[in-house]
Parts: sequence; C-alpha cells; structure tokens
Amino acid sequence: MLNVFWCILQRDLTLALRRRTDVLTTLFFFVIVVSLFPLGVGSERELLRMLGPGVVWVAALLASMLALERLFAADYDDGTLEQLLLAGQPLSLLVLAKILAHWLLTGLPLVVIAPLMAMQYSLEATAIWVMMAALALGTPVLSLLGAIGAALTLGLRGGGILLSLLILPLYIPVLVYGAGAVSVSVIEIADTQPYFALLGAFLLGGLVLAPPAAAAALRISME
Repeated sequence: MLNVFWCILQRDLTLALRRRTDVLTTLFFFVIVVSLFPLGVGSERELLRMLGPGVVWVAALLASMLALERLFAADYDDGTLEQLLLAGQPLSLLVLAKILAHWLLTGLPLVVIAPLMAMQYSLEATAIWVMMAALALGTPVLSLLGAIGAALTLGLRGGGILLSLLILPLYIPVLVYGAGAVSVSVIEIADTQPYFALLGAFLLGGLVLAPPAAAAALRISME
C-alpha cells in the first residue's frame, strides 16, 4: 500500500510540475492579496500589525481554494479516477496521497513565503515564526477539508461556487485560531499554546476523518 501511496504522490507532483502555471497562480494570488492591503489601508505600523495576521490567513485560505476544484477533476475527465476506484487498494489512502500532493504544491509554498509577506505588516520575528508554525499546522487542514468538498462537487456544473459555499464555513475555526495565534504572539504575556493545541487537534481529526469522507464522496459522485 505504501508503494501505491508514493506512486500516486509522485504522479500528481510530476503532472503538476508540467503545468507550472497552475502552481504559480496560487502563489501569485497569495502575494498579490497580501501586498494590496498595505497599499489600501496606509502605512501606519500599529494598524498593519493588527491587520497582518488576519490578512495573511484569509489570503492563504483563498489561495488554497483556487486549486481545490482541480484536485480530482483531471483524473475524473481522463478516466483515471475510475481505475483508482477499481484498483483494489484502500481509496482513502489514495485520496490522502492526492491531498498531500495538493498541500505540497499549494500550502507549503505559502508557509515558506509567509515571512516575506509578514514583513510588510511590521511583524516582529517572534510573530513571524508563530505565523509559519500556524500555517504549517493549519494549511494541511484546509487541504483535508477541501478534498471533501472537491469530491462532493466533482462533475457538477458550477461546482466551484458550490465548493466555496460548502467549504468556507468549515474553514472558519482554522482561520480564527490560526490568525489568533499570531495576534496573541504580539502580546508578550499571552500564551499561544492553546491555539497550537487546537490547530493540532484539527489536523489529527482531519487526517483521520477527511480521507474516508472524501473517498465515500468520490464513490457517490462516480455513481
């Protein structure tokens, strides 16, 4: 099963790197959204420091959603998804491999580039490290939850809009605690541990529940 997992992961990464425009679109969208806010609200440091965590997290959330519709669409169009359903391997494991590939292509670049974006908001080094850690825990949850919505809306006309309506309410807790961890890190007496504990719980819950749920949704969509 591990060989199949790595095979699906490498396949998705290879195909995505052949379509680098799709990967770069997500990254550029994140950079543009984060960079526009300082131009719109002014250069006051305290205001930017207050808005920064929320802006970065909202931009990361929206950027992650850009690639969700393509998570299973290509395999659905060329018949690969049907072969995966008939492969005799646990479908949830194959779905997890595709989710991991989605995060490596969309979530991980956001984690890496976030410190550069945070400098526009006059965030201190401690807050920047907290932001990176929160994004590293939170963005996989976005991919896991998004996979469920992508599977449910697979093959539907106007599925992108429906996907947004289904997934955005589920993203709210991750957004609140991810941005909250960065916000409280600015206050020296505040403790970020509860925020990271909740993000870690979301991640563990997503790893356990999201792949089987997405696999079940794929079977329903393929019927």
